[in-house]
Amino acid sequence: MNDPTGTTPAQPLHGFRIGVTAHRRAGDLIEALERRGAQVLHAPALKIAPVADDTVLRDETAAVIAAAPDIVMVTTAYGMRRWCEAADAAGQGEELLSVLAGAEIFVRGPKARGAVRAAGLDDVGISSDETTATLTGLVIAAGVAGKTVAVQVHGYTDVASLQRLRDAGATVLTVTPYRWVNAEDGDKLPQLIDAVARRELDVLTFTSAPAVDAVLSAAAQLGRGEEFLAALRGDGPGTVLCAAVGPVTAAPLIHAGITPLVPERFRMGALIRLVCEHLEQTGVLRAESAGGLLEVRGQSLRIDGVDIPLAPAPLQLLRALMGAGGAVRSHAELAADMGLAESDHALHMTISRLRAALPEPSIVETVVKRGYRLRAASS
Repeated sequence: MNDPTGTTPAQPLHGFRIGVTAHRRAGDLIEALERRGAQVLHAPALKIAPVADDTVLRDETAAVIAAAPDIVMVTTAYGMRRWCEAADAAGQGEELLSVLAGAEIFVRGPKARGAVRAAGLDDVGISSDETTATLTGLVIAAGVAGKTVAVQVHGYTDVASLQRLRDAGATVLTVTPYRWVNAEDGDKLPQLIDAVARRELDVLTFTSAPAVDAVLSAAAQLGRGEEFLAALRGDGPGTVLCAAVGPVTAAPLIHAGITPLVPERFRMGALIRLVCEHLEQTGVLRAESAGGLLEVRGQSLRIDGVDIPLAPAPLQLLRALMGAGGAVRSHAELAADMGLAESDHALHMTISRLRAALPEPSIVETVVKRGYRLRAASS
């Protein structure tokens, strides 16, 4: 059955602008979003540093081999693979695998388990929700007092989990097969931060906790921290929704007072499906008017299935009128919705720009001494 708006089910993100902060696997995420109709702004916050000739990693691996830990915690599949590859390159591979085979291995989720098994090893336990905190609780419950625990750190040091292990009586070693460093990709991060602060994005996606920290820090350093956080928290008109791939990634957002979307399954595909469903339910406005069926989808306007270019301020005004359901909105109400501090001149200019962009200017009707409304189809 054809959608009367012209938006096909295969393009549920048509009209929406989505920010992507990922570096690793960013191409997969961007392609999936664009295939569904989204306009994507990609600004990688961090990238994974190479481990070739990494003397620190060699020293960490040598310490693990020498200690022959009782327990090994593997937190990411990527980290496990990189650790084994780097050990092989350094001539430590056989010794490392021998030591790991003699330890009890606990893994943070099925992907980490798959990497362990691909190395010819097996695990004795897996965290139920793919978080480091739960994995740490599982290991502590198994008993760590007096034991040596080696933790494969996933890109940044989870200080709280390491302290929990020490408090439970463990001697803790860490191995960091990869590190997060600032990305250098045309300096797009300021552009993304500006788009969020101006509320010109619909969704901002995160796939790692270090990237969240990096973006929040960059916003503060650029002097846009308060505006950036206000947009993500929904303070004032317009909200830029955050979407995080899992609870570990979501944690620094929640700490900053932001409530992100988080899928039940911590996978990129589940994240994309959740974003699509949420935007279709909450991000689309439709109204019958004298000029046809109006449909606002994120940052775009369609009238009877035809895309109509519209600047952000007139689009925001149209949203306010559509949300009234045909009722009259006063000057003061519209100015407040748009954050114009009851500026008549600014409001009149925005109304003029909206009318000029519409194929039928009379869609926006002036009600003398009362305000404005959308002219209904029967008017």
